Amino acid sequence: MNNIMEVRDLNKSFTVGKEKIDILKNIQFQIKKGEFVSIMGPSGSGKSTLLYMLGALETPSSGIIRIDDMELHQLNDKKESRLRRRKIGFVFQFYNLVPNLTVEENILLPILLDGKNIKAYKQKLQEILDIVSMTDRKKHTPTELSGGQQQRVAIARALINDPEIILADEPIGNLDSKTGLEIMKLFQYINQQNNKTIIQVTHSLESAAFGNRIINLKDGTILSDVQNDNKQALLQ
Repeated sequence: MNNIMEVRDLNKSFTVGKEKIDILKNIQFQIKKGEFVSIMGPSGSGKSTLLYMLGALETPSSGIIRIDDMELHQLNDKKESRLRRRKIGFVFQFYNLVPNLTVEENILLPILLDGKNIKAYKQKLQEILDIVSMTDRKKHTPTELSGGQQQRVAIARALINDPEIILADEPIGNLDSKTGLEIMKLFQYINQQNNKTIIQVTHSLESAAFGNRIINLKDGTILSDVQNDNKQALLQ
């Protein structure tokens, strides 16, 4: 497998008054295409900040993030925005669905924002609805859905542009354990059957175990980066 992402000498800090606060310190790793990587650590470890920088939502203080052959710090705003729309799908803890749009309208929103023809995505939409098991809810609005169903819609929205990378920030943080397990199985299915590179951040060992690699963060530094050979084999 080829590397799809490289992080080198990455640092992030803030200045409060005269005090410099280091959030991330000398982070470096590579991610291969098709990996499912779990970045885990306690609250305040810097894992969400790292994820946002990988998705070009935050800017590092120093260091390099390369996706394929593109170094993020060299991209202008327009190219950075295009990268986020077309190469990366985001899944957040709080779903971020538009309340007055239906399921299918929420899923197709990235297509509209990218100026593409929605009609050309009719078949793609149906395929994704089938993957996330939301075909029978496609005309519903978010207020008519459970938390797990809303997260399935958010995952579908992340997939509609066929991105190479899915970034997930505590994707089951708002869900009960049974629903959370179903969502993690869905991520695992998407990784294995659709060959999507998935990077999730989590404080949960159970969630992290779905990845085939676990990076442990503490106080802004990498404590360990190991292959997870005993990952949960939950696909039937």
